[in-house]
Parts: sequence; C-alpha cells; structure tokens
Amino acid sequence: MKRLSLIALLTLTTACFKGDVEDTGETAVDDTAVDDTGVAGATQVEIVTGMGSVVVEMAEADAPITTANFLQYVDDGFFDGDDGGGATLFHRVIPDFMAQGGGVLESGAQKTTREAIVNESDNGLSNARGTIAMARTQALDTATSQFFINVVDNDFLDGGSDGSGYAVFGEVVSGMDVVDAMVAVSTDGNDKPTADIVIQDMERVE
Repeated sequence: MKRLSLIALLTLTTACFKGDVEDTGETAVDDTAVDDTGVAGATQVEIVTGMGSVVVEMAEADAPITTANFLQYVDDGFFDGDDGGGATLFHRVIPDFMAQGGGVLESGAQKTTREAIVNESDNGLSNARGTIAMARTQALDTATSQFFINVVDNDFLDGGSDGSGYAVFGEVVSGMDVVDAMVAVSTDGNDKPTADIVIQDMERVE
C-alpha cells in the first residue's frame, strides 16, 4: 500500500494542488556514499538553491533522449528563469522518498514545456539514493521538464523491461546533504515546502 501511494504522489504536479494526476510527476545510504566523484568527461549540471548547491552528473550513454531533453531545458534557462519565464521550484518534497522540481513557478502555476519525451526507464539504471529521474503522468511517454532526486533506494519505481518505470538519467555527485535538508523542511498538505525552495541558477559545470 505504501508503494502504491508513493507512486501516485510521484505523478502529481502543480495540478496536484487540484487533485489531478499529472507529471509531478529503501535502504538509506550514508551521505559520504554520494559526493565529489564522477566519470571523467561526463556532463555535470549544478543546481543552485537558497538551501545550497547540488551537482548532478548525466548518464548520457544510458539515457540519451532524457539527458538531451534535460540539458536543453538547462541551456535554455528554463529551470532558473533565465528564459524570462520565471524560476521554478522544488515544489514537492517527501521524507524517505524524494525531492521533485523543475516545472512549477513561484506563483504556483505550471510552466509551459516542450513536447513530452519517450520513457527510457528500461535503461538498466535503478532509482537508488542520489539518482535523478523524470517525473511523468501515469501514461508512460509523458515526461517533460519535471525531475526528482531519490533520497532513499526507490527500486519499486524502476518498473520492468516493458519500460513502465521512472527513467533515471543521472546521479548526484555533490550536495546530497542539501537534498536531505530539502525533504526535512515543513510542508503543506500537498507536500509543498511552506518556504519556497527556488532554483536560483542551473547550468552546466565547466
């Protein structure tokens, strides 16, 4: 029952505040297990918030469609508002589950996105602690801009070989303590932080 309810929560977005089911969308590991490591030459993205910075490394070989989509949003300034459309939030945080962001504005409105992408959840990557994955609706190929960072091992989100899971496309290599702090903040009945966690800057690490 707990697993089913968490999956349902993961599919909620801004519309989640209205009760819709949409793209907004367990063993804990010590923080030192996810730190300043990474694969030489791999693309990394820094997510800067008022609570601190998180660096995620892309798994481009395993999730080429998903990473290309995510990096296009990064380069366009979609997440941090450099595109002129407003900065997005980490708008849903759940202890012992995940922190979700990338689609909701400070006003509470959902930001307009590009077309949805193919679900690459059958790429062999698991929703382990510290991984970043795509949120989506209950339909499979519906992910757009919203993503989430797993704070525990959520392997029940992996799905099967039919691609029915949530697509992992990278992992945190620095700042997992910041994500842990996010899921510990006070929230309202929709798991929205009572004090906004704004994505202030988001760009590739040079």
